[in-house]
Amino acid sequence: MTSALAASERTRGLRMTLIALAGLSLLTGLNAGLLRLGLWAPVISDRIADLHGPVMVLGFMGTLISLERAQALRNPLAYLAPGLFALGSLVLLTGLPVALGKLLLLDGAIAFLVVTLALWRRAPLGLVAAQVLAALFTVLASVSWLFAEMPSVVILLAAFLVIAIGSERAELAQLTMGRRAVPMLLAVSGFLAVAAALSLALPDWGARAFGLGCLITAAWLIRDDVGRRMIRSKGLRRFNAAALLAGNVWLGLAGVVWFVVGQPTSAGAYDTVVHGVFLGFGMSMIMAHAPIIFPAVIGRPLPYRAPMWVPLVLLNAGLAVRFAGALSQTTLAYQVGGTLTVAAVLLFALTVVVSVVRG
Repeated sequence: MTSALAASERTRGLRMTLIALAGLSLLTGLNAGLLRLGLWAPVISDRIADLHGPVMVLGFMGTLISLERAQALRNPLAYLAPGLFALGSLVLLTGLPVALGKLLLLDGAIAFLVVTLALWRRAPLGLVAAQVLAALFTVLASVSWLFAEMPSVVILLAAFLVIAIGSERAELAQLTMGRRAVPMLLAVSGFLAVAAALSLALPDWGARAFGLGCLITAAWLIRDDVGRRMIRSKGLRRFNAAALLAGNVWLGLAGVVWFVVGQPTSAGAYDTVVHGVFLGFGMSMIMAHAPIIFPAVIGRPLPYRAPMWVPLVLLNAGLAVRFAGALSQTTLAYQVGGTLTVAAVLLFALTVVVSVVRG
């Protein structure tokens, strides 16, 4: 019994360390975001600014998502995946060769794929198959980034995030979505996967197809997920519903822009699709899931608190101003909106830490 408790404490300590490393990637990514907005940031570095995307998506989100899957497998070796994602992100941020960081991220992606395949072998279900597909796109994106510039890899990373979150929503809301949840998940995931693969050969047509897939996914989640039903509730249910609905709206907006313009050639369209998916959709979903999923990962309660609404509202207001400025080429609005989104993410992280400490 004593040895089992000691092992459990060691595993919990490892999870907390990985979360802290993911948090470091988040802080660095936000610093880089300010630099890319043309604003002051605590650390001035061209290297950090250029690596903003992979640090946020693989270093932060990849670490968190693979950590949750590693815990589900309950095999200590599974923690190699989030560990390699976090290590690769840290290497990118230091003076070490960028190629080394890219290779470590690729190793993390391969380890993540192995973890999801092990989960599928244990439970060969449609939900898990979608998670395997999401992990596969981290591998494809990491390989592509070895030879191509980041704008060519964005859709592959977006496929990973949209499919991974879609499978998470289908799993958490199976009772309310009903029997059609998994078939619909597999249908939209397959469509997104084909479109993302097509973007490698035919960037314009692939981008339009992927945009349509994002729009279909957003419409499906708005219609069938719990957000529309729980928005009139109170407390955590209402907060969760608002975050889910907001995230789906931003995913739908990114899908519309991709569908209309194809491969973005203007800075405004590119900013809208990238941050509509990764910031609007991805961060809103993290906010929605934090009080529900994080307690199991960190081993401590994370109770919902009313102040969590402040960063959620700030994030969505900032995104609206940012996209309006980006699409209209109004620099001031673009910078103000971007600054609000950075402040929102920082404030939510602080709210989570305080909520965990207070229990």
